[in-house]
Amino acid sequence: MRYSPIDNRLFIENRAKLAQRLKPDSVAVFNAGDVMPKSADGVRRFIQHTDLFYLSGIDQEETILLICPDARTGKYKEILFIRETSEKIAIWEGQKYTREEAAAVSGIKTVYWTSRFEQIFRELVCESEHIYLNTNEHLRADVSVETRDARFLKWCQAAFPLHKYERTAPILHDLRAVKSSIEVNLIRDACAITEKAFRRVLAFIRPGVWEYEIEAEIHHEFLKNRSRGPAYESIIASGPDTCVLHYVKNDKQCKDGELVLMDFGAEYAGYASDLTRTMPVSGRFTPRQRAVYDAVLRVQRAATDMLRPGNTLKKYQKAVAKVVENELIGLGLLDAEAVRTQNPDAPLYQKYFMHGTSHHMGLDVHDYGSRHRPFEPGMVLTCEPGIYIRAEGIGVRIENDILITENAPTDLMASIPAEAEEIEDLMNG
Repeated sequence: MRYSPIDNRLFIENRAKLAQRLKPDSVAVFNAGDVMPKSADGVRRFIQHTDLFYLSGIDQEETILLICPDARTGKYKEILFIRETSEKIAIWEGQKYTREEAAAVSGIKTVYWTSRFEQIFRELVCESEHIYLNTNEHLRADVSVETRDARFLKWCQAAFPLHKYERTAPILHDLRAVKSSIEVNLIRDACAITEKAFRRVLAFIRPGVWEYEIEAEIHHEFLKNRSRGPAYESIIASGPDTCVLHYVKNDKQCKDGELVLMDFGAEYAGYASDLTRTMPVSGRFTPRQRAVYDAVLRVQRAATDMLRPGNTLKKYQKAVAKVVENELIGLGLLDAEAVRTQNPDAPLYQKYFMHGTSHHMGLDVHDYGSRHRPFEPGMVLTCEPGIYIRAEGIGVRIENDILITENAPTDLMASIPAEAEEIEDLMNG
């Protein structure tokens, strides 16, 4: 792997937490992600299922993890199954984990080749009452493509129809929302790489560059710093497209007088970072651009201060909306009296700020976490307010990654320039 070895205490502790949540006489199954096909004989780069990685640290296809806390055979309480390598595989694909290497990475003592899975799984199922299976229950998930987990679910229920089936998703959504110190440090590493990429493009952006050239500079910095690449599809939007929330074409030339909104983040050791900065292509904001930028920055700092234990996403978003409303009134975009008498179910600010301010972040950039659960120390959330004025072709979003602590929020991107003056100075230095 490109990244430095991860302390396997992370995975050992994660499995222990999960095992404590299982009902007595249970076996839980976790499958690797799929190797996704392209056309002809092509395949896409393998991306591990984040639940399996969270519990094992194994970043390889065709991996299966069994957790059976009450197994009669002691060595079967945790079993890792990995793809058996061969001379042919080594020639065509390179090195795969040996059983000893997989044991060292994961902290799991019992490691077998996947060819033994069905026989051992049947033995454990026959002495268990509950079978825990994994499904994608993220509220924004697209589940139209059948996954390895979905195929396994069909096979398992057909093979063992009389068992009681349980869901691992609610347990993992609860556990993964709060990050350990090891996880926070990996996210810090991802943020540090993202900062290097941002500072690289500060000196690169000027009238005439293309959005994809900016993207190339960013990705170059990611790869040279041991990142596998972007944690999500990079957004490099200039001019009117700064008002398109998920613009990913990145195919236009940046023009003098325009803004360029860059939403990108490095992945490191599976963990995401998520940064947004909006910059003047010419190196200087116009007075109107500066007014909008400063308004968004004030909202972002007020919102960051609200990311404290006990708050919830619903209450938080409502409070942020009040700050946004005041800024929009100050910019002449909303009328104070109209805001006072507005329909609360259709607030006027949503014309200019139509997305949520924060989301959980971790192994997935939109990580697990309930919108109803109060914030807790160890949670990592983005803070990304924006103002989008389509009629003026001005879209501004500013985003940092925030760690919730017992006391004040910790900005994991505090060293990345955000003040308008600092951005201008660095662009023109």
